[in-house]
Amino acid sequence: MAEHLDVLIVGAGLSGVGAAWRLTREHPERSFAVLEARAALGGTWDLFRYPGVRSDSDMFTMSYPFKPWRSDRSLADGESIRTYIRQIAEDGPILPRIRFDTKVLTAAWSSEEQRWTVETTGGTYVCRFLYCCTGYYDYDRGYEPEFPGREDFAGDFVHPQFWPADLDTRGKRIVVIGSGATAVTLVPTLAGTAGHVTMLQRSPTYMAILPARDKMAAAMMRKLPAGVVHRVIRARNVAVSQGFYQLARRRPERARAILRKFAVGRLGDEAYVDTHFKPAYDPWDQRLCVIPDGDLYDVIRSGRASVVTDTIDRLVPEGVRLSSGTTIPADVVVSATGLRLLAVGGIRVTVDGTAVNPGEQVAYRGMMFSGVPNLAFCIGYTNASWTLRADLSHRYVMRLLTFMNRNGYTVARPDAKPPGPRRPLLDFTSGYVQRALSLFPQQGTRDPWTIKQNYVYDLIRSPRADLRRNMTFSRERTRVGAAA
Repeated sequence: MAEHLDVLIVGAGLSGVGAAWRLTREHPERSFAVLEARAALGGTWDLFRYPGVRSDSDMFTMSYPFKPWRSDRSLADGESIRTYIRQIAEDGPILPRIRFDTKVLTAAWSSEEQRWTVETTGGTYVCRFLYCCTGYYDYDRGYEPEFPGREDFAGDFVHPQFWPADLDTRGKRIVVIGSGATAVTLVPTLAGTAGHVTMLQRSPTYMAILPARDKMAAAMMRKLPAGVVHRVIRARNVAVSQGFYQLARRRPERARAILRKFAVGRLGDEAYVDTHFKPAYDPWDQRLCVIPDGDLYDVIRSGRASVVTDTIDRLVPEGVRLSSGTTIPADVVVSATGLRLLAVGGIRVTVDGTAVNPGEQVAYRGMMFSGVPNLAFCIGYTNASWTLRADLSHRYVMRLLTFMNRNGYTVARPDAKPPGPRRPLLDFTSGYVQRALSLFPQQGTRDPWTIKQNYVYDLIRSPRADLRRNMTFSRERTRVGAAA
């Protein structure tokens, strides 16, 4: 038999647990459940178990305002983030509402019944409102290009998304293919015990140095309550990160000079920096990679790691042969080549029997599909901590539910055909984004069909957004008949 609920939240990661916390506080009367495909909560932070896995955003902005980050460690490891998520779930209390090992397969909306019927691997659920907090990573597959000669390679070949727990890298020669967030995390961690680590990149990436521990936060924590410290450090970090982003957009040459200065100062070799850390694009055309305390630069300068900028010809038994003809010897090759993206967790959505292709929709306020009723999805910022926008999305959904309840509405449906031109929802040139643009809804050029990628703007505007704008509300037919 189907279980009937007011709200279903899909995903028990940082977004889903945060949404559930908001729901328990602002709508305690509503019945809900959190459906999680995996056997544990944590989402991305439970999936990724490669050596050194950590946040690439500071935890004072990546944590929630209702649950202060109580450590001075700004760039936290995966275990600490999982512990933080579990604390929210336990304090909620949200943990009893999570249905683990329950993967959502389909979601079908019926206008006649004004309900979603959600089929999962653990049974059928029926709900009034569906909130997808699945992130946008494909948990079943990572991105991996074809490597000629892979079957010839005599060593271990691994993808970070599925890191073998028994892989021993001590004393080994390791080649890490890639130069994104995963690669720059792996290289200094592996270099601690490996014989040598080579970061093999096709093209350079911008690196930003941030302190692993926040000295100002540590000093304040000795005298002030955690909540006060969290708000102050959070506001400072938002101002700094948003300020640098705006500088990069308006004065890219100035931002390039700042990042180059840090690299040269740490590596002490201008030619090396210009060869391996001078991208062809402007800062924030792609996401900056954060290196805590400059650890990547330090292991390169020490000789325990090195960078090679070239393309791969093929894998050979003894390592990786480059297009230049050089072979990098390797015992382990790590394909840190990126991730696959997936819209709304790959759920097959239909409205009155008609399939909904997310790639053909337009995003309403960056969190609902045009023409699709009572369904929201959570997407974070690309230029700041994911959770900053996730929490604004949660709060908007709570406002929407409150408005519907007060006015007796049971359905909220964004306009089906917004006017004006279209552009990608994820306006980023990174490869993992470009490969998946067709999977995600587009955005328009005017409010409420745009995403500003500006937390300060959204923080001010979102609580005041007109809930009726470009939205059609309706009531149950039985209520209309009774009123008549």
